[in-house]
Amino acid sequence: MGGSFFSNMLDPLVNPAEALDISNSGRKILIISDFHMGFGRRDDLAPNRELILALLERYYLARGWYLVLNGDIEELQRYRLAHIRENWVPLYAIFDRFASENRLYKIVGNHDEALVFEESYPYPLYQALRIETGFLPIYVYHGHQASRIYTDYNHVVGASLRYVLKPFGIRNISSARSPYRRFSVEKKAYEFSLANKCISIIGHTHRALFASLGRFDYIKFEIERLCRDYPVSTGPERERITREVRVLRQELGKLGRAERRHVLRQSLYGDELPVPCLFNSGSAIGRKGINAIELDSQVIALVYWFKRGEEKHFISRGSYEVEDLRGTPCRRGVLNRDRLDYVKSRIELLGTQNP
Repeated sequence: MGGSFFSNMLDPLVNPAEALDISNSGRKILIISDFHMGFGRRDDLAPNRELILALLERYYLARGWYLVLNGDIEELQRYRLAHIRENWVPLYAIFDRFASENRLYKIVGNHDEALVFEESYPYPLYQALRIETGFLPIYVYHGHQASRIYTDYNHVVGASLRYVLKPFGIRNISSARSPYRRFSVEKKAYEFSLANKCISIIGHTHRALFASLGRFDYIKFEIERLCRDYPVSTGPERERITREVRVLRQELGKLGRAERRHVLRQSLYGDELPVPCLFNSGSAIGRKGINAIELDSQVIALVYWFKRGEEKHFISRGSYEVEDLRGTPCRRGVLNRDRLDYVKSRIELLGTQNP
C-alpha cells in the first residue's frame, strides 16, 4: 500500500470486516454524506429538511435501495447527540426502517467519530466499507484520514467549534472551506486509488467529483468530446451538439474566478489524462440541493436532488435526465453516469505508468 501517512491510515480499512457484495444481483446503493445534523437555528441540514426526508423515504427506501451514510451525519462537534435525535426524529425513523431490513451502513467521519463511544447508539458503525461489484473493488470511506489535523487533533478542532466558534455563529471549519485542504485530501485519495487500482468514494470536502473530475474539469473534457463528435455528425445530432456546447460554455463562464484559478493551478492528475478512480458524493447541505452517488453492479452515477424552482441554473439549461418525485416539489437530476466496465478499462489502461 505504500509508506505514506495516508496509505498507513488506510491499511486497516482496505479489507474492512464488513463488505457488501452487489455483483450478480439487482441491489442498488445510495452513497450520501455530510448531513451535519444539528439543533436550533444554526442546524446546517435544516434548509434541506423537506428534501432529505422525501428523497430518502419516498424514493430510495420505497424502491429497495441500500443506504450508505458516509460520515459526518451527526454534527457532534457542536451539538449533543440527545439534542440532535430530538430535532431529527423523522429522519432517524427512516434510518430505523433501512436498518430493520439490513439495508443501512453507517461510516464515521471526523465530525461524528464520537459515536463510537455511544453505547446506546442503535446502528453498527464502520470506518470503511468494501463494495464488490464484479468488476473492481470500491472502497467507501469519509476521507478525513488524509489529514493529520483530523486524525491526530480532531478533539481540538471539536472543542474549538463548540466552545469558541459556535457562540459567535461560525458554523464550520473543515476541508470544505479551504481550497488547499480540499485539494490535498482529494489528491491523496486519488493517489491511493491509483496505486491500488480501485475506486474510492469519499465525502468530507463537500465537493462532488465524478471519475476524478470536478465540475470545471468535467465541462472542459465534455466540450472537447463534443467537438470531436461534431465533424462526423449530421442533422439533428449536429444541432444537439451545437446546443450542448453553447450551454456548457455558458456554465464554464459562470464558475467563480477563484475556483477557476484554483483548478487551473492544481489538478488531481497533473498533466496526465485523468484516471477515473476517485468519486465524491458531495454533501447534503448544499444551498441549492443535495448531491449523492448511486451505484449498482453495472453503473455508477452522480445525482443532484433539488426542489422545483430552487435548482442550480445549469440543470435547466442542459440536456440532463430529470424526474419528479411524485406528490412533492422534489426533483432528481442525473449529472453524470458511466458503466463500471468502462471505468475499469480506463483505470487499467490509464493507471499504468509509462515505461
